[in-house]
Amino acid sequence: MDHGSDPRDSAPQDAVGDGPTDPGPAPASDPDARWLALLMHAAFFLLLGASLTRFLMRHPGEARTPWIIALSITLAVLYLLGPVLGSRPTPRRLTWLGVLVAVWMVLVVLAPSFAWCAVPLFYTGLRILPPRAALALVALLTAFVVAAQLRLATGFDPNLVLAPPAVAAVATAVFVHMQRQAVRQRELAARQRELIDDLLRTRRELAATERREGTLAERQRLSMEIHDTLAQGLSSQQMLLQAADRTWSADPDAARRHVRTATGIAERNLAEARRFVHDLAPADLAEGGGLEAALHALAARETAQAQGALTVRCHVEGTPHAPLPDRVQSALLRIAQGPSPTYGSTPAPPPPG
Repeated sequence: MDHGSDPRDSAPQDAVGDGPTDPGPAPASDPDARWLALLMHAAFFLLLGASLTRFLMRHPGEARTPWIIALSITLAVLYLLGPVLGSRPTPRRLTWLGVLVAVWMVLVVLAPSFAWCAVPLFYTGLRILPPRAALALVALLTAFVVAAQLRLATGFDPNLVLAPPAVAAVATAVFVHMQRQAVRQRELAARQRELIDDLLRTRRELAATERREGTLAERQRLSMEIHDTLAQGLSSQQMLLQAADRTWSADPDAARRHVRTATGIAERNLAEARRFVHDLAPADLAEGGGLEAALHALAARETAQAQGALTVRCHVEGTPHAPLPDRVQSALLRIAQGPSPTYGSTPAPPPPG
């Protein structure tokens, strides 16, 4: 008997097979296991005390009485050694069980009333031994109980022969069923843990996939932003510088205007590039004032760069009910910026001659 330990700590027994399998100790916090262990402990000492009391009351002063008392104390001490030896079917624990059963058998031979202590020993053997060995022990204990009952009876009683095997069979079946249920519960808990681990792993993989997709989408957005701003600005600068080169000798003033316009576009593109590095928002929007202020600033800048050749105006109708999202404002501003440099970069035709 394993005192104060979980009955599922030992290796689970199968209905057939020569040895136990060990899925690991069961939780020590199982209330059913604790109550079952306490019940068996109490039953053993109660039966042992009752058997000793009965013997002393009915056979006072006999020569075997000191032996009965000594063997009863020895049996109680051996039973208390169970927790020290642990709950695994180690050689020491198997030896302990053999000595415990042997002392009990000697007691039964000397005093048949100690036969009822076999019930807790059933429980101990079923927990510790492999299935076949446990069944053999149960059969041996049952045979001793039947023999003891027949010795105490005044005549032959079929009930004394049939009742102990029936009780042993029922107790064994109940214990084996409980043990199998415990094994199934542990297996189910293990499968649930595996499913939870799979779910968590899937969630992590999904989160990583979403991050990768978000990164790719952000790269696509940045490429479009760069194309709509820096690339168009560089294209406008190229056109202006080419126009300045063509008119440098014929119309130096116009060439200088083209160079100044290209310089302004370069400064604006530099501001846009710095804004990309910091917060990826258009420079006009980052300066505050919202989309309307950014469009007005764009119109004023393009008009100034055109130097009288073109006037750009911004007209807004209605009042927005709520501010647009930053990405929407950025997209609308990029659309407005698209054709503006083209108009501002159109060079004036060179004078004839």
